[in-house]
Parts: sequence; structure tokens; C-alpha cells
Amino acid sequence: MRFAFKRSLSPVAYCALHVRTGTRYEDAGRGGLAHFTEHLLFKGTETRSAGTVNSYIEKLGGELNAYTTKEETVIHATVLKEDLRRAVDLLMDIAFRCIFPEKEIDKERSVVLEEINTYRDSPSEQIYDDFEEIIFEGTPLSMPVLGKAKYLRKADREVVSDYYRKMFREENMYFTAVADMEEGRVREMVERALGKYSWQEDAVLAQAGSSQEVPAEVPEVLRVNPPFERTVNRRNHQTHCIIGARAYSAYDSRRIPLSLLINILGGPVANSRLNLLLRERYGLVYSVDASYGVYSDAGIATIYFGCDRSNLDRCLALTDRVLTSLREDLLSTRALSWAKKQLLGQMAIASDNGEAQVLSMGKSLMTYGRVISNSESAALVEAVTAEDLRRVAAEVFDPTAMSRLIYA
Repeated sequence: MRFAFKRSLSPVAYCALHVRTGTRYEDAGRGGLAHFTEHLLFKGTETRSAGTVNSYIEKLGGELNAYTTKEETVIHATVLKEDLRRAVDLLMDIAFRCIFPEKEIDKERSVVLEEINTYRDSPSEQIYDDFEEIIFEGTPLSMPVLGKAKYLRKADREVVSDYYRKMFREENMYFTAVADMEEGRVREMVERALGKYSWQEDAVLAQAGSSQEVPAEVPEVLRVNPPFERTVNRRNHQTHCIIGARAYSAYDSRRIPLSLLINILGGPVANSRLNLLLRERYGLVYSVDASYGVYSDAGIATIYFGCDRSNLDRCLALTDRVLTSLREDLLSTRALSWAKKQLLGQMAIASDNGEAQVLSMGKSLMTYGRVISNSESAALVEAVTAEDLRRVAAEVFDPTAMSRLIYA
């Protein structure tokens, strides 16, 4: 298990256990097992009932939560710093000693099936999963995190327990903490809990590295599928559209200029180019977003908007106009400077939160073997040139490589 710590000046402490698991590590025909297992982590351990697991942190005034992505499951807690030892103990208990009662599995299966139904009733969310399922078809990244109902109905106690024992191992785990106390004290808490609950012999807590670690073999793209254009008929008031293409992996240096480009194009700000054109100037959409999903061996860049059916062609034409400009024209020195300042400000504000820090630290530790500092991240953004932006725009948003999915 790898460990990373950051000292704060807050009376609140944050800790998280990150597990290298997720959708991409599921066997064929067992889609959604990682997410289902995450739900069941709170249903009791060898020494704690489900009620105790769920109320233990809340009785301290804290919060306990978890989430699963395509490449990790994270269990995290927020407590007063004097209760950090209790939170660490609980996270380790959950990580190694879950018992998965059969009645809880049956009950939680119904809960997750309802979660899937809720998601399917939201086309603005479902369209992202469907797009990735097609663009990554034939690879482990194609399966949505929630999985498929037909697979979950087959996930019994034996299946869940086997997956848990296979994936929840020390070599797949990373523990991060942010608290106002000495690092050695927090390390001692984690080591004690690890020794108490781990079923593996010679439990060891290793320090985060100081230099970037990249796996010996990181395939750039699992499989290249041809671009596609598909329309799915759904009974929606709006037409929903997503366009995009394969992009860079977490180990590709071009991910930095692409992240800046995505923010310029359709980031979470009112002055993004697509928002200014499609919403503010022409009033064609309520929301338009650009996003960049980064995985260890692949990436995906997308643009999404919802509009009236009669405005679809116009929205697509305007989007193409913006992309053409970014592919062909260099940003002015002033525009580039402001774009960097905006992204750096967003990054700084987002990281000024203990929970965000502890989660970001774990992702960095899992991906690169070390925690990348805010100053290092800022330096990478500052180094981006206008030509870098134009180049990645031409590569990623090449019209011959882009795909489109429409919910009509």
C-alpha cells in the first residue's frame, strides 16, 4: 500500500483509500461488478454491522462516502482531526474485512438497478456512456461504470466475494490524508490499522515516490475503431448531440495543452467559445460543454449540447466553425495569457478544499507513483504555446476522425 500526506491548518481532517479497480478490470459478462461491490462495502464487516458502518462516522459529525470510475474505487471520510484515527480504522476494516451478507446483496442489487433506470431517464448523462461504449467497443473501457442489468442479476455473493478478494489487495491500494498533524502520527495510524485488518502477510506501508513512475508498457490506444455517426430515436423534447474522438492518455504530455484547449472550447465557464456562440449569441441551447476523459492508456474528447430538433444542423455548423478556427488559427498572445490565467485560477480554487486535495493526491499517486504539486501543474500549463493548442486541435478534432451520436 502506498501512502501520501499533506499537512493543513484546518480542524477538519480528510482521508481516502484508493483501490486500482473499476470497470476496466471486470471480466467479460460482469459489467458493473466494481460499482456493485462498492455499494456492498457498506453492508457490514466481520466486526461491524451495516448499521454501524453507515452511522459510525456520521455520529462523529463527519461524512463517509465512496465512488467508482472506470479505473478506481475510492472510499473517503471527512472528520474532525481528533477523530482521524477512527476514520482510518473504519476504512481499513471496509477494505479488508467485508462479509457481503446474502440478504444485503439482494436488496442492494435492486437499489443499483433503480440507479441504472434513473440514469437512463437522463439523456444528457446516458449519451456519454453510450458514446464511450461505441467508441471504445472491443476494449474494457467500453462498459459503463453502472454496468448492465442483465449482468448484475447474476452477481451473487460468490461472484462479489471473489472480485473483492482479487482486487482489494495492498498492492492495488493507495492511502492519502490531509490533516493538521505530524505526518509520522498519521502514518502510524495507517500502519496500525493495516496490520490489524489486512489478511495479507507482512503488510507494508510504502511512501509515495519523488519521481514519476510510468508502467513499463503503456499501450497508447487499446484498439482504434473507425469513426461513426449514429442517431437513436428517443421520446425526448430536446435533441441531444455528442461529438468527439479518441484523445491522449494520462502519460502523454499533450494532455496538458488539450486540457487548456477544452477549457477554452467549452469548459465550465460562461465565456467558453461554444457557450458564447451557441447560447449567448444565438440562444440555441441551454447548455453546451466540452470535456476530456483521461485514462491510463487512452483518452476521449467530447462536445455535448441539447437543442430543439429544428436547430440541430445550425448548432453543428456553428460548432464546426469554432473547431475550424482552433485548428487553423493561432491564439493571440493576449488570448493565450488570459486562457492560462483562467484555467490556473480554476485549478487553484478547486484545490483549496481538503476533500478535493485528498482525492486528487490519490489519483496522482495511483497514476504517476507520486503526488504532483500545484506549482508543478501550474508550470506545465504556463509552458503551453499557441502552436501547441493549434496542433492538438488539429490532431484530436480532425474532421475525418470524429464521431457523432444523436438522440433524436
